[in-house]
Amino acid sequence: MTMAKTVVALEITEECVRAIEVTTGRAQSVVALGEVPLPAGAAKDSEVLDADAVAVALRQLWSQTGIKSRKVVLGIGSRRVLVREFSTPTMSLELIKASLPYQVQDLLPVPANQAVLDFYPVAESAGQVHGLLVAAVSETVEELLAAVRRAKLTVTRVDLTPFGLARVQRAVAAPGETSAIIYLGEHTSYVVVATDGVPDFVRVIPADIVAPGLALAQIVEPEPELALVGGGSTRGRSSSRAAGGGAESVVADLVGRIRSTLAFYGGRPTSARIGSVHVTGPGAGMPEISARLEDAIDVPWKRVDLDTMATLGLKIHVTAESARNLVSTVGVVLGEEN
Repeated sequence: MTMAKTVVALEITEECVRAIEVTTGRAQSVVALGEVPLPAGAAKDSEVLDADAVAVALRQLWSQTGIKSRKVVLGIGSRRVLVREFSTPTMSLELIKASLPYQVQDLLPVPANQAVLDFYPVAESAGQVHGLLVAAVSETVEELLAAVRRAKLTVTRVDLTPFGLARVQRAVAAPGETSAIIYLGEHTSYVVVATDGVPDFVRVIPADIVAPGLALAQIVEPEPELALVGGGSTRGRSSSRAAGGGAESVVADLVGRIRSTLAFYGGRPTSARIGSVHVTGPGAGMPEISARLEDAIDVPWKRVDLDTMATLGLKIHVTAESARNLVSTVGVVLGEEN
């Protein structure tokens, strides 16, 4: 009997390393999954600070979960990754990517030769290709790859976590419907608006909402160094308002940013109407956030869990919290054909 081909998605967060192995093809099923906690200070938002500690956790993850393949797709998501709208004259995608260092230098906080650049085309009109520019600091990406290699794993592709969430949108929304998918992470949240899995808008929102200690959380104020789609920043500084206002202030600020982000998108003349909103991630299970989202979002919204995207094998047991955490992870390999 021929074994089904599988693909592994991997994320390195501040709290843990997590991976999921799924079969390829249209009807994807989960073969193995799991997460292993990281010691404090080992990593932060897809940035490796202690490569040895991360490598140890990765080896433990593979040992405990029974994941077979040692080839992985690495999902990255960080407040320091720039994502913004960008238009360029019509040409092949290869030529666009080759010309990016010369076109976008003024948009970057570091020299172009110190950045990893990518372009996601969305539409073409009037001799222009419109899409999303992605820029990350080369050193950060190299440190991630080096830590993964220490665990004897091979990265076949690096993908932006919000783009994976766009694929999740395709799985949970009606065909042709424009909808928003919101990932409420422990330290970084994402708002992605997409149609049929194609992202049209991305915003990264830095906010510390580590569960269950929400009262200790801090909202992160944007700084102007890295402009995002729709304004804001991928860098931030901790605000003293969280310490003074407590958990309620943190939640109010985060939900307020989500609401203003959706309003900004809806106010653009080129934007399609958002038909639904889907919420996932660790924060989706927090009653404090859910209650405020009910009041803040006019469009119907619902939670998204792992079993929405893939069939869980009979031997797969996953907690409700992990089922939400792994939505972003599985998104980076959702729809893989081989």
